[in-house]
Amino acid sequence: MMRPSIVLLAALLAGSADAATYKLDPEHTSVMFRVRHLVGHVTGQFTKFDGTFDYDPKNPKAWKASATIDAASVDTKTAQRDKHLRSEDFFNVEKYPKLSFVSTKVTAVKGNRTKLLGKLTILDTTKPIALDLEIGGVAKDSGGNERAAFTATGRIDRKDFGLIWNDTLETGGVLVGDDVDITIEVEGIRQK
Repeated sequence: MMRPSIVLLAALLAGSADAATYKLDPEHTSVMFRVRHLVGHVTGQFTKFDGTFDYDPKNPKAWKASATIDAASVDTKTAQRDKHLRSEDFFNVEKYPKLSFVSTKVTAVKGNRTKLLGKLTILDTTKPIALDLEIGGVAKDSGGNERAAFTATGRIDRKDFGLIWNDTLETGGVLVGDDVDITIEVEGIRQK
């Protein structure tokens, strides 16, 4: 039904002498999607993922990110639908167990907003995508760990990635929309 995830998932950055590497904190990161169903929408998420980003607030051109998402972890709160999403009709998780995202560059930095460009892979198809990125900032938690946070949003056409299954309705429409909205809330912990 849906498929972003895109992952996928993923946040940003890397590279100058002052850049720090952050590992995604799965307890404070979410990879969510929303797609039209009939006349409403269905939302879901991927619950298993891994990734890192390099971030230096003074050097946006050096930022980079990469993430992988466990396709079988798709969760729309409906067991039957999730089983269908894991099948060959959609994510085909036995053949393609992972979705991935790798950033290529950051553009148009204005205040705490920018564009994160990258490559998203779903099934065996890799396509460029652009995510709107809101920079949440950097702070230390109560345990002394430095954390950085971002919100990434975007839209993809699921058919571009080979997710073409649908069902035609008696009224002439289709069961599942093509556009998938992605929202990724990222919090990473700086690595020593």
